Formats: sequence, structure tokens, C-alpha cells
Amino acid sequence: MFTGIVTAIGEVTAVERRDGLVRLTIASSYDPAGVEIGASIAHDGCCLTVVETQSRAGGGMRHVVEVAPESLALTTMGALKAGDRVNLERSLKLGDELGGHIVQGHVDGLGEVLAVRQDGEGTRLSIRAPHEIAHLIAQKGSIAIDGVSLTVNEVEGDVFGVLIIPHTWAVTTLSRLRPGDKVNLEADMMARYAARLVEARRNT
Repeated sequence: MFTGIVTAIGEVTAVERRDGLVRLTIASSYDPAGVEIGASIAHDGCCLTVVETQSRAGGGMRHVVEVAPESLALTTMGALKAGDRVNLERSLKLGDELGGHIVQGHVDGLGEVLAVRQDGEGTRLSIRAPHEIAHLIAQKGSIAIDGVSLTVNEVEGDVFGVLIIPHTWAVTTLSRLRPGDKVNLEADMMARYAARLVEARRNT
């Protein structure tokens, strides 16, 4: 489980394709003493398992994750290249503050950025969601965009908008987004379960 509150920005330092998997090496400011093999870290909202770690000279660490074909098909992970930056979040521990909303790290699909514009001191993004999950996105509800917990401000069909405050813009990779870019979307867990319950009732 995660909260959608980014705790570090990672940089992709190597990409290796092997037997249908993609191995990503990520450099970050995390303390290597606190990240064990098998730990879960969200990468742009995609929960991945750490399979290797090593300390970096000067501080921080590098870790390696392997991305399976299903995740490659549903997320932006397969498009990453050396030099790209990703939002990172360690998994929740008992007693941690739930600062955003409950995020599972299971990306529902890829959204397309339609517009990026200033709105007062903030920045407004307009995003088209995949048809399959558009019904799960509601005004004033929560959504994770590239692993960042945000509140939906408006919805029209399969297009929704979010307003990003300057702090979030500065400490995440969202500031790099441009129209046409793809983003990982995870709908609110409660909305997903509610939709499933409605579907089950219709089928009974």
C-alpha cells in the first residue's frame, strides 16, 4: 500500500531487456540501509519489487527492479530510458501518516495529457482517461497520476482535470509533462469496489 505522496525522485541509469522482462536500474537519495531485497517501491505509481541494491559514492543508492509483460503493457515503464526521472514512494509501514489516499500501486491504464496551463499560482492538467476506467473518476474524488495523489476538479466524459499546487509541481516529475504525454492512472480504490458491487448487483 502507498499514499500517493512522492518521497524521492529516481533517475533511470540503465535499461536491460531480458526474456520478456525489463530490468531498470534506478538511482535515488534513499538510504540503502533501509531498503531490503524484496521491498516494494512505487515507480510512477507502479508497484515493483527491488531485486538488487547497491550504495552510491557520495550517498544514496541504486536499486534494480524487473517489470513483467503485463505491467509493460499497462504502464509507461516500457518506455523509460536512461536519464528519465520517475516518482518514487516506499510502501507504507504501520503507523505512517496517510497523507494522500490509499494507493495500491496497481496501474489501471494510461491516460493522455491534453493540456497543461497555468491557473493562478497552480498548474492545471487536462487528461483523457481510457474508456474502461473513465466511469471510476468522479469530481472531488481521488486519483493517482504517475503515483501522485491528486483531487479531481472536473470531469466531462472521459476527460478530467486536476489542479496541482506549486509544491507538488516542484517535488514530482509532473512538471515535465507536455500535451501528448502518457501517464499512469490508478483510480480510487473505493470507486473501483463500488463499481464492482453495482455490476454484481446488476448481474444477480
